[in-house]
Formats: sequence, C-alpha cells, structure tokens
Amino acid sequence: MSLAKKKIIVKEYQLEIGKIQVFDTHMVSIFNEGITLTLERVFQIIGIAEIHFKNKPFGYVSYRKNSYAVDPTIYSHLRELNNLKGFAIVSVNEIDMHNFNIEKLFYKKAMKFYIEYDNAIAWIKRRVKTK
Repeated sequence: MSLAKKKIIVKEYQLEIGKIQVFDTHMVSIFNEGITLTLERVFQIIGIAEIHFKNKPFGYVSYRKNSYAVDPTIYSHLRELNNLKGFAIVSVNEIDMHNFNIEKLFYKKAMKFYIEYDNAIAWIKRRVKTK
C-alpha cells in the first residue's frame, strides 16, 4: 500500500459501517467485518461523493479487507452517478472474486477486480483522467 501512504487523504469519514477516505481523484471504502451494505448506507456514501466530486470525474475503490454483505440493488443507484468513471474492488478472497462477477451484472459500467491495491488505484486514475 505504498502508493496510499504517499497520497494525501483530503478527508476521512468514520461511518457506522466503516471508513471512507477521499483523495483528489477517488474515494476508498474500508468497511467493517460483518456489515451489510444497504441502499440507505450507500446514500451516505453518495452524499460524500457529491460533496467532494460535484461535477468532477472520480473513481471508487472498495478495499475489502473484511468480509461483509452487499445488497446488489445498490448498483442501480451507483450507475446513475455520471461522474463515477470507474469502480474497483480490491480483495484476496476467492468469495469476493466470485461475488464480483455477480456485482458486475448489476453495475453494468466500468468495474474491475484487483488483488493489489496499487493496481486498482492506477486503473482508477487512468479512468478519471481519460474520460
């Protein structure tokens, strides 16, 4: 995670479900073990995105250090964020790789799975810069 240490966190939000780190071009979520990511909770995250990236392209990284559940219907709302240019999931868990294939069906936009955090960040930065 060397890249993250060099990058300056613009703002960090400590939510009931975990933390959201906001950087200049993207957001990173690190959610708590065992939570369920519901639509209500996603609206909180969308609100944070609107504060920091209003009319500005950005990317989102779901850094899955812990195991938690995702309501796949959240992706229909995330899809409506026109300035969200890339969605990356970072995990080393095989179940997350399997779930990614299902989540991708719901999101239907630029979404990638990475094992390495730095690779996800590099992809997000390319997506934000070129789109």
